[in-house]
Amino acid sequence: MSDDLYAPYTRLRFERPNDGVLLITLDDPDKLNATGAEMHLQLSRVFRTIDDDPSVRAVVVTGAGRAFSAGGDLDWIAQQVGDYAQTMRVMREAGDIVRTMIDCDTPIVSAINGVAVGAGLAVALMADVSVIDEEARLTDGHIRLGVAGGDHAVAIWPLLCGMAKAKYYLLTADFLDGREAERIGLVSRAVPADEVMPTALDVARKLAAGPVDATRLTKRALNHWLRQALPNFEASLAYEMLNFLGPDAAEGLAALQEKRPPRFEPHER
Repeated sequence: MSDDLYAPYTRLRFERPNDGVLLITLDDPDKLNATGAEMHLQLSRVFRTIDDDPSVRAVVVTGAGRAFSAGGDLDWIAQQVGDYAQTMRVMREAGDIVRTMIDCDTPIVSAINGVAVGAGLAVALMADVSVIDEEARLTDGHIRLGVAGGDHAVAIWPLLCGMAKAKYYLLTADFLDGREAERIGLVSRAVPADEVMPTALDVARKLAAGPVDATRLTKRALNHWLRQALPNFEASLAYEMLNFLGPDAAEGLAALQEKRPPRFEPHER
């Protein structure tokens, strides 16, 4: 692994546990790996770098400490609410996270070791194989903030768990645990906490040891289903960003900062 290739990614930690396997750790455990400006930007670029690295045949992505990623850093979100220029920057990066994971032919395994929300959840669920702690909790969470479900959810949740479950969890922003996520098909496997990383690494080793071209091209073909959903995704992302310029996002952010229920006011349509 070239140190120069991955040196710019200061919010991500890279290790090589096995030949051909790259382990990426979202590395801000003091903030439960919440995505701030640097991490969000780096997640929008790293999968292009990986796809261009011939030494990597499979990837595992996880979170440092006890969380996968606890959503967006609230101070960073505050910079976006009501700010057009910042919203456009975030929209470009959020779109790139999803598109680059789809276009990365290298297989990606997520080891969801704890809570996963927001942009972190996008990385967890856009992975080709997802392994989650049975007790870990996840939610898309956009509705809690007062913005439309953008990021990844409209593209992939209906494919993974069906439209009925997708609508329920995206419209209510209810949490679900790893067991339920596996039951409805949202993740590949749910295992006890101490088995998450060994299981994810075993899967990655198996993928890395397989026929490289056949594996990559099978992923590419399967992801055409997701490419067909990209117009839906782009619309959802635009709607989300439009909401960041309105009053509900400001109230949703204030409620999260003050740890209280939001008070969304009805307004004219």
